[in-house]
Amino acid sequence: MEKIWLKSYPEGVPAEIDVSQYTSVTHLLEDSFRKYADDKAYVCMDKFLTYAQVDQMSRKFGAWLQGKGLQKGARVAIMLPNVLQYPVAMAGILRAGFTVVNVNPLYTPRELAHQLKDSGAQAIIVLENFANTVQQVLHETPVEHVIVATMGDLLGAVKGTIVNLVVRHVKKMVPAFSLPRAVPFKQVLAEGGRMTLHPVKIGHDDIAFLQYTGGTTGVSKGAVLLHRNVVANVLQNEAWLHMGPQQEQVVFVCALPLYHIYSLTISAFMGMRLGGLNVLIPNPRDIPGFVKELAKYRVTVLPAVNTLYNALLNNPDFAKLDFSSYKVCNGGGMAVQQAVADKWLKLTGTPIIEGYGLSETSPVATANRVDIKEFTGTIGLPIPSTEVTILDDDGNPVPLGTAGEIAIRGPQVMAGYWQRPDETARSMTADGFFKTGDVGIMDERGYTKIVDRKKDMIIVSGFNVYPNEVEGVVAAHPGVLECACIGVPDKNSGEAVKLFVVRKDPNLTAESLMEFCKHELTAYKKPKYIEFRDDLPKTNVGKILRRQLRDEKRAA
Repeated sequence: MEKIWLKSYPEGVPAEIDVSQYTSVTHLLEDSFRKYADDKAYVCMDKFLTYAQVDQMSRKFGAWLQGKGLQKGARVAIMLPNVLQYPVAMAGILRAGFTVVNVNPLYTPRELAHQLKDSGAQAIIVLENFANTVQQVLHETPVEHVIVATMGDLLGAVKGTIVNLVVRHVKKMVPAFSLPRAVPFKQVLAEGGRMTLHPVKIGHDDIAFLQYTGGTTGVSKGAVLLHRNVVANVLQNEAWLHMGPQQEQVVFVCALPLYHIYSLTISAFMGMRLGGLNVLIPNPRDIPGFVKELAKYRVTVLPAVNTLYNALLNNPDFAKLDFSSYKVCNGGGMAVQQAVADKWLKLTGTPIIEGYGLSETSPVATANRVDIKEFTGTIGLPIPSTEVTILDDDGNPVPLGTAGEIAIRGPQVMAGYWQRPDETARSMTADGFFKTGDVGIMDERGYTKIVDRKKDMIIVSGFNVYPNEVEGVVAAHPGVLECACIGVPDKNSGEAVKLFVVRKDPNLTAESLMEFCKHELTAYKKPKYIEFRDDLPKTNVGKILRRQLRDEKRAA
């Protein structure tokens, strides 16, 4: 296919990347351990780990797992927030020849049981705050080994003890649990230190991660990400972002959860590839605490979603920070709203570079140029070694400027869904394109604009209404903090637009907002109903859950 987007590439960005630079993710990690041994790799709650320390600890963790008799390819689940144990466990699992199963720590017992059973995980590492959930489902899963971590494990003897006391007894964040056969994380490192990590031959086609989708289209599915997929996406992003040698150490902010592939690739792996420092934020919802952490470092790269950028902009202390070191602010996971992007650029001087990807694409597939000076309203161009096509309902490419389903082909595209050949066949074309389920339009320069997900589309009297457009308009109102819209049944038009709003101005009325929309939206796109709320349902990555709002209305 003709790659029309190449003519829009910035100077110096290659059309293709060489995935053979690394034989595996493990190769990439071990190369960084060697090259940057004395540099700081991770920091959490003011405790730093060097590359050499992550190397040593992950070696011990992997040796312990091997000592339990797990065979190459065994699945090991990580159920941790952004704490220092995450990179240690992740690297240890991969180096031992096993597959990482990333688990959302806030899963309900039902969700956790499904993922552990579906993946066939034989071991899990969990923060004690969430161990009660593991206890409830352990008997119905194949898990044989449970490792329990505490917030204070790697913070040092004195600080670690104090932190654990506060977490357990002051904030009461650890529900009672009983896991008699569980092994403490520190004991695993101690025992693993007396063992040997045996080298395992790992190649491009071995499975690195089972990355479970959010289940927005039904039961949660595991995207099979091979070592090749993850290595490719790290190198693709490095090429796109022009992150060459820096005068000072690159500082990546890991505020989005590392169990999500967006943060894992863009922060952790990119950071380690470049010898950077990763700043781990265990709870980014604590915006005042998050801002205090940002103030401590000369931040270089900040990946975030629209809601997180918006929350920072609405914190008065954030505006007092020094933004002179900020070079790359990535936006993904959900559409970046122009009102938010404009405010961010005005305050920080750094544009939000909106990109696009999915768990199935490791995740980045497209991105805007790093040298943009203003918001483009698009998801940018296919990154190196990536092809994007727009398909009609029959799977045929549509003319430029025509809406259709976005499909992606490249070395970062998953091998398929774990043990679901039917789902894999449904999502892939015969020539290797992954069908995203998102509706987009590509222009003659190769830029793609997302119109919306197929299933989110609202049909009013035969006209298509895309929630992203309505929400983008409403978000520009100075009295609106957050918003979301869905389609609700209407006896006259089939469906009508219902808008949910979190006020920034407590005096904002439905009437004034309706009047605002009247001037910005065609009649059939205007909200017919407006409901004010204190907050909106979101995923842990901060993506607003329209599905949950729709389900509430159906139930009502």
